[in-house]
Amino acid sequence: MGTETKSNSYTGQISTTGGNPKVMKDSLSLVRQTDKQQSNQINLTSNSNYSTVQNTGDSRPNQEDQSTKEAIVPFVPIFVEEADVIQGAKDILKVIRPTWDLTHVEFKKFTDGITNKLVGCFHNSSKSSNESEESYLPVNVQRLLHVRSEDPVIIEDELESNAETGRFPVQYSDNVVLVRVYGNKTDLLIDRKAETQNFQLLHTYGLAPSLYATFKNGLVYQYVPGITLNTESVLCPDIWPLVARRMAEMHRVVRKNGEAKPLPMLWKKTQSFLDLVPERFSDAEKHKRVKGTFLPISRLREEFNSLFKYLEALESPIVFSHNDLLLANVVYTKSMNTVNFIDYEYADYNFQAFDIGNHFAEMCGIDEVDYTRYPKREFQLKWLRVYLESYLQRSNIESDEVEKLYIQVNQFALAAHIFWTVWSLLQAEHSTIDFDYVDYAFLRYNEYLARKEEFLSLTASKDKK
Repeated sequence: MGTETKSNSYTGQISTTGGNPKVMKDSLSLVRQTDKQQSNQINLTSNSNYSTVQNTGDSRPNQEDQSTKEAIVPFVPIFVEEADVIQGAKDILKVIRPTWDLTHVEFKKFTDGITNKLVGCFHNSSKSSNESEESYLPVNVQRLLHVRSEDPVIIEDELESNAETGRFPVQYSDNVVLVRVYGNKTDLLIDRKAETQNFQLLHTYGLAPSLYATFKNGLVYQYVPGITLNTESVLCPDIWPLVARRMAEMHRVVRKNGEAKPLPMLWKKTQSFLDLVPERFSDAEKHKRVKGTFLPISRLREEFNSLFKYLEALESPIVFSHNDLLLANVVYTKSMNTVNFIDYEYADYNFQAFDIGNHFAEMCGIDEVDYTRYPKREFQLKWLRVYLESYLQRSNIESDEVEKLYIQVNQFALAAHIFWTVWSLLQAEHSTIDFDYVDYAFLRYNEYLARKEEFLSLTASKDKK
C-alpha cells in the first residue's frame, strides 16, 4: 500500500457499516525509522536539467556510464510553511527557475492534506496582460482538483493538438514543475534520503521523471502527464501488458553501485516496523481494539517469521523493486502508449515475486477495497507470461516457467498483506491523519488469513489440473 499511499495508501474513512470498506488514497505517509536527512547545500550553479534515458530496448546504462552521468540535484535552503505553500513555491522558483516571470506562472494547489501539499506551477512566457487566465493554461486546470493521490499531478492527456489555437497536449516539459511540501514532522517517519536516491537512480534508467531540486521540507520534480489506473483500466488489454513490461524492465536493468549481493528489503523493513509497534497504544480505544488480535506483537512477528522462512526457500530472484505498486502509483499516458510508476519511497531490492504479488493485491481497489477483484488465475498467467518475455528477453517462455512464477507470486502476496498490516498498526499509533488505520490493519490481516491455506497449498501439479 505504501506511502500514505498506504501511505501510498489510504486516507479516508473505512466504512464500518458493512459492505466493502471505502478508502481514500493519501500519497505520502511512510512509516519508516530513518537517520536524519543530511541537508548539505549543493552549489546551485549545478545543471538541474536532466535528460531522460529513452526507453528503447535495454535502457540499462553500464556501471561506468551510470556513475559518470549521475546528476547533482540542487538543494535550496528554503523552508516552505504549510500555511502558505504558494508563496513558498514562488520563493523556490526564484532560485531554480530565475528566468521565469512569476506573473506568467499559474499556481494550483492540488492537495491540502495534513501530510503533504502539492503545488503545480504552470509557466507560459507568452502570456500577455490582457489575456484571461484560462486562455494560456495547457489544460483545464479544474481537472487537477480531483486528483486522489497527493504525490503525482495527473492531468488527462487526451486533448488533441490544435495548431490554430497553439495548444497542444502537455508532455514532459520544463514549463511545468511540481513542488511537494512534506507534512509537519513527517521527516520522522519517511526516509527522505532514500526517496531522493531512488528518484535519481530510477531517472538514470529512464524509469522516473527528473528531480529538479530538494529543499528543507520537500522536493521539486517533473510533471508526469497521464491518468492513474483504476480497477477497470488495470485489466484493460491495452494497458496491463505495459505495466507488466515496465515492471520487468525495472527488475531487469536497475542496479545500485556497490550492491554485489543485495538483500531483500522485506525482512529488514518488516522487522523494523515490528520493533516500533508499541505493546500498549497511547490511545486506549485503539489499544482495546488491537490487543486481542495483534498484541503482544510477538505473535504477529512469529507469524511473519514462519511465512518468511517458507517464502525464502522459494528462491525468488532478488531485483530492484518498486514495492508499492498500487493502482494510483501507475500513470498511463495514452498519447505515448506508455505507463510510468511514481512514488519511490519503498523502492529497494526485494523478491521479484513480492513486487508482482503486491501489485496483484492492489488490483482490488483504491477508493473501495474489494478482494473479490483479486485477479483470477487465467489473467495472472497471461500477465506473467508477458512479464517473463520482457524480464528474460525471449519469446519462448515455457508453461512451467509461468506456473512457477504464478505460485511464487500468490504466496508472496501473503507477505504483502502482513507487511501492510504491520505498517497500519504503526500508523495507528503515530499518524495524525484522519483515517482508521486499525480497521485497515484488520482488513489486510483478515485477507491474509482467508488466503493463507489456499495460496500455501499451491503446487505446480495441482494448478495444472
